[in-house]
Amino acid sequence: MYKVRFYFNPNGKSPVKEFIDASSESLRAKIIRQLKYLGEYGLTFSNPGLKKLTGTPLWELRILGKDNVRIICVAVINREIVVLHIFRKKSERTSPRDLNLALKRYWVLTTDI
Repeated sequence: MYKVRFYFNPNGKSPVKEFIDASSESLRAKIIRQLKYLGEYGLTFSNPGLKKLTGTPLWELRILGKDNVRIICVAVINREIVVLHIFRKKSERTSPRDLNLALKRYWVLTTDI
């Protein structure tokens, strides 16, 4: 088992939790189900919706369908996974803005460890 936790900014707020709380009930259920899978299997290719982002320490979890949501996370020490960013994906490629935001949060996270 892995521990899955959300990124918190220096103000103590979690943009990931805020996104989930603001989502529809059906989308929230899909997100929670995928996060439970992360907790069970970790960042492995056992989860078909999981993909390593080339050239980064980040992983992208895809929720497909009409919602088309992406969850960007990273593994840290002691079998822990941190969800850094979650967003609705509107184009085929992950935008540099979303990727840079996740990387920025990752670097903030690593300075706190």
